[in-house]
Amino acid sequence: MSARLLCIAGRVQGVGYRDWLQREARRHGIAGWVRNRADGTVEALLAGEEDALSAVLSACRRGPPLARVESIEEHFAEMPEQPGFTKRPTL
Repeated sequence: MSARLLCIAGRVQGVGYRDWLQREARRHGIAGWVRNRADGTVEALLAGEEDALSAVLSACRRGPPLARVESIEEHFAEMPEQPGFTKRPTL
């Protein structure tokens, strides 16, 4: 198990990215959270088994149909304190 903190830039707010990512994470058994940031990016903490994590990270690069992902900053992170995957308020 490992965790990654992502900062996703591009057209990722107002296109359903957070709801889409929440569904993808739950489908793959990933724990963590997602939230919009005031600068227009989306931030997400993803944690899980390497295969599942890799699948969701790959999906994040595509995003939902209306999104246009320009870049993703990825950093190793601490495991989330709570189980499940949630949507957090904007930071």
